Amino acid sequence: MEQQIRLMIADDHEIFRDGLALMLSRQKDIRLVGQASDGRELLELLETTPADIVMTDLKMPRMDGVAATRIMLQKYPELKIIALSMFDEEDLIVEMLEAGAKGYLLKNADKTEILDAIAQVNDDHIFYCRQTSAKLAAMIVKSRFDPGREKEKITFTEREKEIIKLICQQCTAQQIGEKIFLSKRTVEGHRTRILEKMNVKNTAGVVVFALKHNLIKEEDLL
Repeated sequence: MEQQIRLMIADDHEIFRDGLALMLSRQKDIRLVGQASDGRELLELLETTPADIVMTDLKMPRMDGVAATRIMLQKYPELKIIALSMFDEEDLIVEMLEAGAKGYLLKNADKTEILDAIAQVNDDHIFYCRQTSAKLAAMIVKSRFDPGREKEKITFTEREKEIIKLICQQCTAQQIGEKIFLSKRTVEGHRTRILEKMNVKNTAGVVVFALKHNLIKEEDLL
């Protein structure tokens, strides 16, 4: 049996926290080791209870998620942190990534995406929420956040660049195929290879990578 992921959550909204805790406690590969209502409580909990991943709200009383993240990673550099955010908190999400978080989720994310985020971050990938806006993607690219995993220059064919641009414009495989006269299956094969080359897991990751490496411009996303 694989070792369970030790997970801790921090959020000052008790109803949200309890709902999240209930869902996570039902997962066989996750062990919920603690809950906190603010950053200070979270830090106190970590002193006695080891965790692999912390999911923390951005805005909390006494100490917010960004300040707590900076302290947590000074004390526990191996700890992986996922930010929990509302729609209008782009600035804080960027601050959180710059502070060392490995990913972020909007609070209305569904169960599948939450579990995917935990699995990806546990495997040391950066997780970009599916609902990442073009504005937030551009802010991340311009920020000091740098996953720093690219050891060699990655090249793309002209066909791949064409598909990357259409992926970033939220086109489905079917729509891309109709635009560039390829079968849906062929487009899906290209998309899989593009994600592997970029070392990302979803469209939001493609957008951030493409902006950062000048494969698209911000105006291409409008």
